Amino acid sequence: MSTVETKNKETRGFQSEVKQLLHLMIHSLYSNKEIFLRELISNASDAADKLRFQALSNSELYQGDADLGVKLSFDTDNNTLTVSDNGIGMTRDDVIEHLGTIAKSGTKEFFAKLSEEQSKDSQLIGQFGVGFYSAFIVADAVTVRTRAAGTSADQAVQWHSAGEGDYTIEDITKETRGTDIVLHMREEGKEFLSEWRYVM
Repeated sequence: MSTVETKNKETRGFQSEVKQLLHLMIHSLYSNKEIFLRELISNASDAADKLRFQALSNSELYQGDADLGVKLSFDTDNNTLTVSDNGIGMTRDDVIEHLGTIAKSGTKEFFAKLSEEQSKDSQLIGQFGVGFYSAFIVADAVTVRTRAAGTSADQAVQWHSAGEGDYTIEDITKETRGTDIVLHMREEGKEFLSEWRYVM
């Protein structure tokens, strides 16, 4: 596994609603493990759409790479699954805003509806914009490496959490634009570490 040089590291606590959500993802939704993949791919696709839209008025955001896509990669030796995109990416402030808090005012409604009828959990997760956190259904830790479109390689950011009370964020160098989400799979998630699982 390649190492990533980091700097300006800080540890931050999650918003209380995120803590509650993470606990739910880790302990209550195993019957729908595959939700995480749909949500992460959907988020990656959204990132590509956002870049495509912003590039209509600023084509330099493509930085010579206008072929947008989403890629899955597997590392069975290290038990990781990575979902990568070359979309809009995030700045340090974006990461703190989007991965440390839940901005939607409907978070409490999400919990209320979920407790009413567990069978609707997969639809509700997408509806309320909390899809990223579904990664913790199958992963005991998640690392996000991201670089915003229009920024240089040394302006990238790494976010990491074990899905407990806090997360770390630090500056890194990333040669490519976009976001890599690395899932460090728990035992229950190792079934997803084979490309054959995705051949229909």
